[in-house]
Amino acid sequence: MSFAQAAEGSGGSSADVLTRTVSGTLPPGCPDFAYLPVELPHGVRELHVAYDYERPAVPAGTQGNALDIGLFDQRGTALGGRGFRGWSGGARKEFFVRADDATPGYVAGPLRAGTWYVALGPYTVAPRGLAYTVTITLRLGPSAPAVRPAYPPERARGRGRAWYRGDCHLHTVYSDGRRTPAEVAALARAAGLDFITGTEHNTHAGHGAWADSAGDDLLILLGEEVTTRNGHVLALGTDPGTFVDWRYRARENRFGHFAREIRRSGGLVVPAHPQATCIGCAWKFGFGDADAVEVWNGPYTPDDEVALAGWDAALARGRWTPAMGNSDAHRDPDRVGGPQTVVLAEELSRAAVLDGLRAGRSYVAESSAVSVEFTLGDTRGRSAGLGERLPVRADEPVTARLRVTGAPQGGTLRLVTDQGVLHTVPASAEPVEWTTSAARSAYVRAEVRHPAATPPLPGALAAFTNPVFLEAR
Repeated sequence: MSFAQAAEGSGGSSADVLTRTVSGTLPPGCPDFAYLPVELPHGVRELHVAYDYERPAVPAGTQGNALDIGLFDQRGTALGGRGFRGWSGGARKEFFVRADDATPGYVAGPLRAGTWYVALGPYTVAPRGLAYTVTITLRLGPSAPAVRPAYPPERARGRGRAWYRGDCHLHTVYSDGRRTPAEVAALARAAGLDFITGTEHNTHAGHGAWADSAGDDLLILLGEEVTTRNGHVLALGTDPGTFVDWRYRARENRFGHFAREIRRSGGLVVPAHPQATCIGCAWKFGFGDADAVEVWNGPYTPDDEVALAGWDAALARGRWTPAMGNSDAHRDPDRVGGPQTVVLAEELSRAAVLDGLRAGRSYVAESSAVSVEFTLGDTRGRSAGLGERLPVRADEPVTARLRVTGAPQGGTLRLVTDQGVLHTVPASAEPVEWTTSAARSAYVRAEVRHPAATPPLPGALAAFTNPVFLEAR
């Protein structure tokens, strides 16, 4: 799609508007991404893109059409994203980019002459194909000065070494959410949270939108939900402005490279909702590159129970990956902070919170009304907390101590080892003690459950902890 000749005859007036439309059809089995080249002339002050596509009726059980969209500039579409200028998935049907502003999800900046690319991502394609139309509108004239983004501070006042509550999977209008960053921050404060992380789908464009919402009472971390065709992963707590590409599948063996990119930018690699049932949502890259795993995502459902069981089975095999829980809130009535991860950190800062999450010094609770204290202690007065190891003789008695505040009425408290659930008592605020040994238990972790809705299946989680490990000497 070229605008060169039209631009030459336009006279250069700031009121000039140039428009072109292209149509096509993507067949079933087409590549994951198609790139429409757009030749931008000099002197463009705004690029506007609108698109539409057919949604034919399909038989029950057959996928219909769903088409995502994004933009790359004259630096190209190579994997890694040097030319990345934004992504809105299927959340919007139009967007614009200028030097000083852009539609949420897109990156403001210079509109340099050259070949730009509208990226089309056919998420699902109906049997007869996906017919689309893309309309490009250029507005010519002098560009407004670029605006330098402001990022939230990396430290809040906090309470020194303490347990801090956070929700690290949140969406706003900068991807497919319906709330502004300010609205999310207000809901986080109302939920009793100390920190949050913005994780928009496949874009870092919202990083500069959080500064005004941070404060001494709320630490705001930055990140991205990297939404591939074989699962989603949180790039959690990355440096401001970090973009992580998502255009690959598990069979291409590229994820390890991007996991290292996340760590180099100071973040954690956290597979999200690994057993989710939506198309492309279940995690299929393995957990060898994970720093933590989001075992509980939003309201507790059977796929969370499956994720919990898989995580526990990995613990029993000796693979230790700390667990998290987050809301994945997008819009009303999604509850920010439901669930939330409670982490023991040296201070309320990006570095300290990430250190606590990486070490597994944390538990997950359905709300700020639920608090958990859990340790293992030996006969000599030594103890270990969540994510820690207690070295003891194999036959030495070890006492697990659990105290829960805000446990659901009629629920249960459970102590779980590599052998399974070995101790269950009715939920109460009274402390629970139970004795085991390193010969009997490789680790012990705690669960707080709601009453069972369909016995003998357990009730939904109200809270669960990372394990405390026993090391036989």
